[in-house]
Amino acid sequence: MNSRQMLRVAQSCAEQGFPVFPLVPGAKTPLPGCPDCRRKSPVYRPHDAARCPCLPRGGWCHGFYAATLDPGLIRRWWPAAVAGRGVAVATGPARLVVLDVDRHPGTPPGCDRILPGRPVDAAQAAGVRDGLDVLRLLARRCGQGDPADGASTLTVRTPSGGLHLWFRAPARTAWSSSAGGDHHGRSLGWQLDIRAHGGYIVAPGTRTAAGVYTVAGPARTPRLLPAWLAGELTRTGHLLDAPAGPGPALPPVPNRAAAVARAAAPGGRAGGGAWARRTADTVLGQIRDCGRVAEGAGWSGVLNRAAFTLGGLVAAGHISEAAAHTELLDAALTARPGRHAAALGIIRSGLTAGARRALHPRDER
Repeated sequence: MNSRQMLRVAQSCAEQGFPVFPLVPGAKTPLPGCPDCRRKSPVYRPHDAARCPCLPRGGWCHGFYAATLDPGLIRRWWPAAVAGRGVAVATGPARLVVLDVDRHPGTPPGCDRILPGRPVDAAQAAGVRDGLDVLRLLARRCGQGDPADGASTLTVRTPSGGLHLWFRAPARTAWSSSAGGDHHGRSLGWQLDIRAHGGYIVAPGTRTAAGVYTVAGPARTPRLLPAWLAGELTRTGHLLDAPAGPGPALPPVPNRAAAVARAAAPGGRAGGGAWARRTADTVLGQIRDCGRVAEGAGWSGVLNRAAFTLGGLVAAGHISEAAAHTELLDAALTARPGRHAAALGIIRSGLTAGARRALHPRDER
C-alpha cells in the first residue's frame, strides 16, 4: 500500500480506539526513535521508556510506548512524502487480546508440552503439525467450534501463513503477552503466542518484505474474548491483577446488554426477542450496579440469579448460550475486576441450573 493508504489504515485503527505507531518500511519492527533513545546509538542515554520526554513532544520513540490516537500526530507520522511505513497497534492500551497462531514447519514437542497443563494423548499429538492444529485441538477440548473460521472475530492472515485472531478484552481486565515456547507457566500452547499488555500487533493492510497482512474471513471487527478462551488464558497465568502500562485513556466500555438480544436464536417465540432484550438488560444491569460499592452488594448472589435467568432464556431459544456466557462475564468483571475465576464458576453453575427450566414471556406475569 502507498503512504495515503497506510495513513487511512492508521486513522481507521485510531477511530476504533486502537492506539497506533509506525513500523520500519518493509518490516514489522518499530520505526527507530531519536539517537538519545536508540540503545545502539553512541549517544544513547538509559532511561525509562514509559517516561521518555520524547513522548509528550510527539516522538515515536520506544515503539508501543508512543502509540497514539491523536489525529494530528498520525498525519505527521504517516506523511504523503514518505512511503512504506507500516502500522502497528499497541494491544495493551487498545484493550485487545490477539492470539498469534504460528504455522512454522517443525517437530511438535512432547505430549505434555503441546497444551501445557492439559493432557494430550499420542493419537491427538499425531494430528498436530503447527499452531493452528493446536488451537483447534484446544477448542475441541473446550467443546467449541473452530475459532479460526474467520467469522468468529477479526482474523488476519500473516505473510508467513499464520493467523492473528483479534479479540476485545472484557471490561476492566488486563492480560499479559507470552510466546508459545514459554514454558514457565504462561504458555497457552505450542506455536500459540498472546499479544496483549506490553506488546503490539501489525495492522491488516501493512506490507512487509514477506508480503501483506490481509483480513481472512467475513468478520471486520474484534469480538469480545469468548469465555472459554478467557478461562484458558486465566488457567495459564495470563490474567493480570489490574490494567497497567502505557497508553492513552480509553472511553468506558458501553453497556452491551443489547448484544445478547441481537444473538437471539431463530425460531424463538413471537414477541420473545423484545422481552428477552428487556430481561437481559435488567439482570445484567443489576450485576453492574454491584460495582458502585467496593464490597458487599451481594455480587455473587446477583450474578448467580442473573446466570439462572439467562440460562432459562437459553433453554427457551431466545438467546445463545455463548452470548449469555460472554455478557455475564463482561458484566461480572465490570463490577468486580480481578474476580475472573470466581465469576466463571458462578456463571457456569447458574446457566446450567437455569437451563433446566425454559423461560418465556408468560412467566413474567
